[in-house]
Amino acid sequence: MKTILFVLMITLFSAPASIYDFKINSIDGNEIDFAQFKGKSLLIVNVASKCGYTPQYTDLEKLHEDFGSKVVVLGFPANNFGSQEPGNNTEIAQFCQKNYGVKFQMFEKVSVKGDDQHPLYKWLKEQTGQEPTWNFCKYLVKPDGTVKFFPSKVKPLDSQIVDAL
Repeated sequence: MKTILFVLMITLFSAPASIYDFKINSIDGNEIDFAQFKGKSLLIVNVASKCGYTPQYTDLEKLHEDFGSKVVVLGFPANNFGSQEPGNNTEIAQFCQKNYGVKFQMFEKVSVKGDDQHPLYKWLKEQTGQEPTWNFCKYLVKPDGTVKFFPSKVKPLDSQIVDAL
């Protein structure tokens, strides 16, 4: 019983309290400390290269270019839906650069749902009660810590997102 209580206490105390407590590897393997994003809104998107929503990369890049002083776009490749992100990190990075000129921050491939759900997506689910239902779901995290979920069909430059910045 003491062991179970100890493990539970460690788990509770190690869970990130804020989005700014995360440190996650970029698509090229460098650790990114989310503390650097304090004071900005974050648009966190689970992306995939072989999806009907993949052209949203164009709008994500435009959002990054036009609203970069207000929002940081963070892309998380995931293969959870229809095996639509089969590549490795290098292949994904090359695809994004070649086809969409992506310059916004991309991260290593993660799982956004299921038993192996990445801790960031567990945290986002705890904040919103929603997890991604398909590729290109979006979470807008405001500097005050509020989080809003947008389904795949809401495009990055939709007024629902832009007006919330």
